[in-house]
Parts: sequence; structure tokens; C-alpha cells
Amino acid sequence: MPDARTIREHPSLRVLGELLHDPGLWHLNRRSVSGAFAVGLFCAWVPIPMQMLLAALLAIAFRVNLPLSSALVWITNPLTMPPMFYAAYRLGTWLLDQRPVPLRFELSIDWLGSRLAQIWEPFLLGCGVFAMASALLGFVLVRLFWRYQLIRRLQEKRLRHKLLRKRRRDAE
Repeated sequence: MPDARTIREHPSLRVLGELLHDPGLWHLNRRSVSGAFAVGLFCAWVPIPMQMLLAALLAIAFRVNLPLSSALVWITNPLTMPPMFYAAYRLGTWLLDQRPVPLRFELSIDWLGSRLAQIWEPFLLGCGVFAMASALLGFVLVRLFWRYQLIRRLQEKRLRHKLLRKRRRDAE
């Protein structure tokens, strides 16, 4: 985990000031980690700049692990963003029963303005569905994994105690 002071001094998060001093934002427990996965995975699908700031604000609001929430938004990065957002668009067109518009990507404001006007409804619907589904899935999977690890540790501890008792009886 990154140092809390390093996170507090990050340029995009420094605006949050005193809100970052809550110790609950830095804990690693089942609640804070599963909540951080939900927040981070949700924010990864929100098609806005500064997703880290949104994730940080939601982490503060829900009092979940802030570094993990902020780091998980990097699932959408320059390499993964095009296929993820295209999948969101295609899901949205399918849900709205629309035909997909053929898209030839150009890196320009004109292209973005003209195409976004045509695709915004299915695109945002798809992003919303993927955001909610991945947040829920991330939350549940972390909870299940945490529980599995706990059960496994308890079983190992019981086995060690059982072997120890057996050794003691055999030594007597």
C-alpha cells in the first residue's frame, strides 16, 4: 500500500485537504477493501476525466480504502479504454435495441462532438450497466475471497493444534 502522506500530497487529491486524515480511509479490512473494489470498479466505467478524484470522493463518502479505490480506476487506461468503452457502447445499443453506428475513430474535438451526439445514450447506458455489474461483482468476489482465506487459516490453525496435541500425547 502506498504511504498515506504520499497519497495526501498527490496533486489531484490534495484539494481534499483535511478529509484525507480520516484513519478509516487507510485501513485494510474486509469492509474497506470490498467497498474500495466496488468504488474503484464503478468509477473505472465512468467516462470522465479525473476518475481518481471521483473515486477518492466516493471512498471518503463511504469510508472505504482510498488508495485501493483510486488505484482501481486505472483499469481504464489508454490501452484498455477503447475496447472497454466500445463494449459499453455495444451493450447499450443491444439493450436499447438500436443498430450500432459505424465508428471510425479520429483524435479530434470535432469527431468527438459529432459522434458523441449520435452515440451518447447507448454509450452511457452500457457504461452504467458495466459500472454497476463490475462494482457488485468486485464487492462480492472480494468478500468471498476474504471469507475463503479466513476459513482456510482457521482450518490450518486447527490442524496445527491437533498435530501438537497428538505429539504431546505420543511424547507422554
